[in-house]
Amino acid sequence: MADHGVTTATAPVDNTSYSFFYGTLMAPEVFYTVCYRDAHPPAEVTRGHVFRSAVLHGYTRHRVLNEDYPGIIEDDTPGACVRGMLVSGVTDGNQHHLDYFEGSEYDRRTLDVVLDTASDAAPETDGTAPRKQETVQAEVFVFKDPDSLERREWDFDEFRREKMHKWARAEYTFDGTFV
Repeated sequence: MADHGVTTATAPVDNTSYSFFYGTLMAPEVFYTVCYRDAHPPAEVTRGHVFRSAVLHGYTRHRVLNEDYPGIIEDDTPGACVRGMLVSGVTDGNQHHLDYFEGSEYDRRTLDVVLDTASDAAPETDGTAPRKQETVQAEVFVFKDPDSLERREWDFDEFRREKMHKWARAEYTFDGTFV
C-alpha cells in the first residue's frame, strides 16, 4: 500500500518564502513582469523560482466583475478548493511588488497549501506513481469584497488565450519603483 501521509514543509532555507497564485500570476510571464519588469528574465533570475501545482482547500475562485482576474473567498462547502501554483523563492522585494500589484482589493494571508509530490513508495495498483501530500505555508491574496465577484469560475486557459498578452509586457508597470 502506498504512503499517503501528509507532511508539512517549512519555509525555504534561503530567507525567501512561498506564494500561492490562483489567477494571472500563475503564468510565470506575469509573475516575472510584476517582480522583475521582464516577462522573460535571465536564467539566473528564473532559477530562483520554482512553480509547482498546488491546492488551497476551503476556498473558491471567482471572476471579479468586469475584470480579467479572479478573487478567492472562503467557502465551507465540502470539497471546496482552488487549484493554482505554488512559487518558491519569493523575496521581500518580490513581495513588495506583489502587494502593490494586488492592491487594496486583497488581504495577504499565510495559509496552508497542499502539493502532490511523488512518493518513494511502491507504485499504485493502476501502475501510476504513488503520491503523498505535502503541506506548505504560503502567502495567499484573498479577495475582500465577495459582492464584487461573479458566480462563475475564472478560467485560466481563457486568460492565457485572450488576455495575457496585456499582462506580460515591460511597459506594464505598477509603481515605478522596481528593486
